Amino acid sequence: MIQETRHSITEILSRQPIFSGLGSPEIDRLVRSTLEYRTSRNEVLFQKGSHPACLHLIVAGQVKLFLPSVQGSEKIVRLANPGEIFGEESVLLDRPYPMTAQAVRDSILLVVPRPALLAVLADNPGLCCDLMTSLANRMHDLIDNMESCTQRSSAQRVAHYLTQLAPSQTDSFEVELNTNKQTIASHLNLAPETFSRVLRRLSQQGFIQMNGRFIRVSNAEQLRLHAC
Repeated sequence: MIQETRHSITEILSRQPIFSGLGSPEIDRLVRSTLEYRTSRNEVLFQKGSHPACLHLIVAGQVKLFLPSVQGSEKIVRLANPGEIFGEESVLLDRPYPMTAQAVRDSILLVVPRPALLAVLADNPGLCCDLMTSLANRMHDLIDNMESCTQRSSAQRVAHYLTQLAPSQTDSFEVELNTNKQTIASHLNLAPETFSRVLRRLSQQGFIQMNGRFIRVSNAEQLRLHAC
């Protein structure tokens, strides 16, 4: 990672959902220790089992968190996007990172050292509640992904994934796949060829229309039923 100084850390932190409830004094305390970094595509940010030192916040780009195997394969647990934090569970517990973090594309990150985060948490019950809510949502998403990978067919997994991308409970929507098909396939515990084959089948069946990286769903409710 290469340290950056091009952006206002105060401005970035204050508009992040997780820190939006903090006042200027608390933001200033975090800013004094927070650093901005630029990472390259495929750069590893930390390895599974390494000791946690910081909470990471994505300003731009995307980071995948995955479980590596001795055979060289990986199971993607989460894709973190701008405005999201990661690594907080290990920072709070002071236990090794349970996953490896790697930039999917060129990214900009803010890195908040553990001592600074804990000091602000100790004086701000609201931030503690927001962090607990974030972790609870993360747990809910993890269980949902586990259920999808173990109890749904390949077609149901892809249909469920697409319905989760819906901007709202609308009947039709268009989304852009925000990463390559291989990464999405790994997240769904599918081979890339299987993922592409299912997309073609859903298109042939009239559930979706594909145009490169863009996918249009004309009947979201029908696709949700297909995912069950």
